[in-house]
Amino acid sequence: MHFDFANPEFLWALLLLPILALLRGASGKSGSLIFSSTAIAREASRKNKARAGFFRFLLTLLILALLIIAFARPRLGMGHSEREASGIDIVLAVDSSGSMAGLDFSTNTRAATRLDAVKSVIDDFIRKRPNDRIGMVTFAANPFLVSPITLDHDWLLKNIERLDIGIIDPNRTAIGAAIGMSVNRLRDVKNAKSRVVILLTDGENNAGKISPIAAAEAAASYDIKIYTIAAGRSGIVPAARIDSNNRIIRTPSGSPVYGGDMSSEVDEDTLKKIADITGGKFYRANNLAQLRQIYSDIDSLEKTKVKLRNFTSYEELFQYFAAAALALLALKLILVNTRFRTLP
Repeated sequence: MHFDFANPEFLWALLLLPILALLRGASGKSGSLIFSSTAIAREASRKNKARAGFFRFLLTLLILALLIIAFARPRLGMGHSEREASGIDIVLAVDSSGSMAGLDFSTNTRAATRLDAVKSVIDDFIRKRPNDRIGMVTFAANPFLVSPITLDHDWLLKNIERLDIGIIDPNRTAIGAAIGMSVNRLRDVKNAKSRVVILLTDGENNAGKISPIAAAEAAASYDIKIYTIAAGRSGIVPAARIDSNNRIIRTPSGSPVYGGDMSSEVDEDTLKKIADITGGKFYRANNLAQLRQIYSDIDSLEKTKVKLRNFTSYEELFQYFAAAALALLALKLILVNTRFRTLP
């Protein structure tokens, strides 16, 4: 909020008011009269100004000042800005099969499954992109929609918090079906300047009715770009213990309980082909630091362009000054014709 004048050049006229005051204060020629008493002469020899005349002139100056300010159009400005985003739509496709229970993304201070690590990195990724519509698909034996594409990122993040191994049959991996669901979510989105799928998996496609390559070709036909991430080390890796309901067993503090070792292999060749077909990029993440760097790299490649448009709305105030000038003028006319009336 700020105060200014639409026509500030009129304010220069205020400089004329002191000049008028000086001219009004100048003494005129004294009259030559004969008095019977020197006391009467002394009183009459003062300047030819009366208190009533001074007050009338002061009112005149105030009226002129208020009118000049009104002509300068004082106003109160209230500014605001609008953000205009470029419109990148993103679907995060994340593997939640049993192999995502691997503990090779743990750090020295915190034990974490692969899925735990991915969720924490995705959380940061989403928070850095407030202007993009983002959705999420998870997959194991079949794909599952965690969240449709939305700008309500708080709601999206709450749904991601609930994501865990076991909400879908974790014994198989349907990569092609997950891509298909992601494409279906993106293809009908309007006004999107870019459509992106970020696919993360630590396995190979062994479920679903559509192959990953066929799904990638469908994505390419809709100009949907797919970034693929092969997560986790290959070979024998430690894994969390899973209960009879295929859920991760955790300590009271939330850390996964070690349950033995498992064999881990990822189909890098297929992931590379998916990225090549759609114009995306393939990444390999063997630890948490690499995973963070990958999402940071994708964030920079698919950067949202934001334009700021500034607006200012004004409330005109000239009417208040004009009304005050008219009120003083009315007061002057009343006084001139009553208390300060000039005798003939």
